[in-house]
Amino acid sequence: MKLGFLTACLPGQSLDEIATWAAREGYEALEVAVWPGVGGRDFEASHLPVATFSEADEHATRELMRRTGLEISSLAYYENNLHPDPATRQAIRTHLKHVIDAAARLGVESVGTFIGRDPRISVADNLREGEKVLPELVDYARERGVKIVIENCVMEGWHPDGYPGNLAYSPELWEWMFELGFYLNWDPSHLTWIGIDPLETIEPYIDRIVHTQAKDVQTFPGKRNRFGFYGTVNKGDNPWEMGWWRYRVPGLGEVDWRRIIDRFYELGYTGTVSVEHEDPIWGGTPEKVKQGLRIAHRTLRPLMTP
Repeated sequence: MKLGFLTACLPGQSLDEIATWAAREGYEALEVAVWPGVGGRDFEASHLPVATFSEADEHATRELMRRTGLEISSLAYYENNLHPDPATRQAIRTHLKHVIDAAARLGVESVGTFIGRDPRISVADNLREGEKVLPELVDYARERGVKIVIENCVMEGWHPDGYPGNLAYSPELWEWMFELGFYLNWDPSHLTWIGIDPLETIEPYIDRIVHTQAKDVQTFPGKRNRFGFYGTVNKGDNPWEMGWWRYRVPGLGEVDWRRIIDRFYELGYTGTVSVEHEDPIWGGTPEKVKQGLRIAHRTLRPLMTP
């Protein structure tokens, strides 16, 4: 296993700046964010120009990884592949193919995205739609030696009522997407707040866990008693506000990283553990974000064999 982090938490810095800092701090890998550009969500970042990826870009990226001693664990483009607007869905699909092409050229094993959802129709109807339109993406990636990994994020902000906006939030749905040829970017924070024991989901699906995102979560049961599991109705201007939980960096929440990393070693997992920094306490400025990444490193590094 190698310890890395998702570069989306530092959208204003270049990949060169991030990689140089990451190597100095003892990280070994980067999950590189490759959205088309910084957009409407604070985790969007564009650290490689995949849509116009040239030989010069490929050479510069390889040289940067050689110089810093890091590797790219995955390319990250987490968008709604079942978006209800046809034009938006097609734009997402086109960019995802650019991401896959760049990964293939760089020898990166996986590309991360979401299944997504059309919130206007039922889960069952979304699954039938996914069965029609998603296999072509899997085939496109497979032909280029790349695996598409789906993060099990609930993406509740994509649904007007705070219900799941990404149909990959439970093991039941993982089994459905595995049948389509997808793999899993496993994140225990989402499992924790929806009431699933993360530890119990590792062994049954270890053969499909290609990549891991290390994010923690802090819950407030007293607030849940007021709002209920589905969170507050009054979200103000923040569709992601649930009112009774928040993300934290590893070590500052409720996820048992000691047991998780131990289980990974027991089962022979050899992928990257990539910190996904969405901690509101250690966010807001690059300096605070980097301190959050240091806290995560101090939590996880002692558990992992160098």
